Amino acid sequence: MRSTAILALGVVAWPGAAGAATVNVTIPRLNVAEYHKPYVAVWLEPATGGPARTLAIWYDVKKQGGESGTKWLSDLRAWWRKGGRSMAMPASGISGATRAPGTHGIPLPADLKPGQYVLNVEAARETGGRELVQMPLTVPNPNARGAGSHELGAVTVSAR
Repeated sequence: MRSTAILALGVVAWPGAAGAATVNVTIPRLNVAEYHKPYVAVWLEPATGGPARTLAIWYDVKKQGGESGTKWLSDLRAWWRKGGRSMAMPASGISGATRAPGTHGIPLPADLKPGQYVLNVEAARETGGRELVQMPLTVPNPNARGAGSHELGAVTVSAR
């Protein structure tokens, strides 16, 4: 797997409640011989430190047996260290199947308290690379744009 790219991007601001905003994650279509959908984790952390809050975790939920899909969640290294290893899977309302190339929306929680956060989106793909995009986020108020360079495309936060 390739090394992790970390991008620090602009501050976000949006009017209204946090629940009125959506994180849009674009998974790019890659022209490779053996394509596997990436595992993706999306989480928030308070900018001043504190526990992480997972918003979404996409993995191979149907893979069973000795090597279930959860075995490879540790490839999402940053998320795994920030609390993924202690989560029981599947996690209701958070976990789901890997996604095909395209843009996928995730609502920000309505109960998110005002303050400074860091939005993290991490992707890891079998026979592919890893990538982490980090964006400062101020609640209330959205409009942020960032992008990965290979495993992730555009990552945006916008009011609904």
